[in-house]
Amino acid sequence: MMSMGITTCLNITGRLCAASLCLMLLFPLPHVAASDRAGDEFLTGYVASILERDLHWGRNSYMLKIVNGVATITLFKDDPIRREEADKELRNIDGLQRIAIVVKPADAGEPGAVSRFTGITGEGEAFPTGDVFRPIIADPKQPQFFVSINRFNSSDIQYTMASVGFGETFGLYRFFGSREGDGLQLSVEGALFAQFNMSTPSFDLINADYTIGIPVTYRHGDNSLRFRMYHQSSHLGDEFLKSINPPERVNLSYEAIELMYSREWRGWRVYGGGEYLIHKEPGDLKPLSAHWGIEYRASEPLVWNGRPIGGVDMKSFEEHDWAIDTSVKAGLEFGHPNPGQRRLRLMAEWYKGFDPRGQFYRNKVEYYGMGVSLGF
Repeated sequence: MMSMGITTCLNITGRLCAASLCLMLLFPLPHVAASDRAGDEFLTGYVASILERDLHWGRNSYMLKIVNGVATITLFKDDPIRREEADKELRNIDGLQRIAIVVKPADAGEPGAVSRFTGITGEGEAFPTGDVFRPIIADPKQPQFFVSINRFNSSDIQYTMASVGFGETFGLYRFFGSREGDGLQLSVEGALFAQFNMSTPSFDLINADYTIGIPVTYRHGDNSLRFRMYHQSSHLGDEFLKSINPPERVNLSYEAIELMYSREWRGWRVYGGGEYLIHKEPGDLKPLSAHWGIEYRASEPLVWNGRPIGGVDMKSFEEHDWAIDTSVKAGLEFGHPNPGQRRLRLMAEWYKGFDPRGQFYRNKVEYYGMGVSLGF
């Protein structure tokens, strides 16, 4: 009885499947990909990827809006070649009904005195990609994702040190400028920097610095500024504190304000500025410091499709009687060169001066090695 029931169910199921197959052959469904492409959200991401990946448009050089399959691309500067290339690449996309490429008027209305002076328009974007102030290449405290292996020397102490960093600058809002790449941006940034003694059996954690800040950045042509308020606190590793003759712990914590200016020219960049500690512990820390440097970013690949990149970063602290701390990094960058795009850097590095890592700020150190960093 049970066997007959099972056979009957199988027969019915088979007939239903056959009927469904006939219906599908007689009345084919629209292609799934075409259905997906009909969505404005999908089209927006798809069109943006073509413009930025295939045509190499800068993320901040245009605005894209798609409503009911109609795409409006706004350029900040007229370029007939770019318009022609975009029209050719996008015209045959399924689900895209029409493409309109317009140029934002340079003088829409009568701009106010502030707009004329700063070049900032009233238009903007939430959660922009990248930053208008380029991250500093050789700064040991630049928020980024990295790992490096170094030979570390301090007084009579020598060991192999592994350094890791986890951090990023996340754009909250950007007001566009009147030219491509210009703008005023508000961001939030955070980072963790940690060092490990690789010459010990358990790879002891030595020190960890935590930073969080709110930078306001601005770019006008080849000139850019960064104003930042940030907090840093430093902590010694448990294993290091339990070692023989551990150092006296210093509760280093402070809030600082920073102002940096940079100027770019044909791949070169010079920058300078300083910061002031507005709240600090220990209380006797001297508040002033200066920060300057020079960088180079090549536009053409040199080897393995990697572009040469390098920088010399220098800092001088009132706490150390204005002695100069020098950080040098040089190597190759792979991936997209625009800020905020994914890329990888393979860098040789060298540092000499007072230890940039929190708890040991009174110690003179020197280290050299190799590092890999990731950009997003």
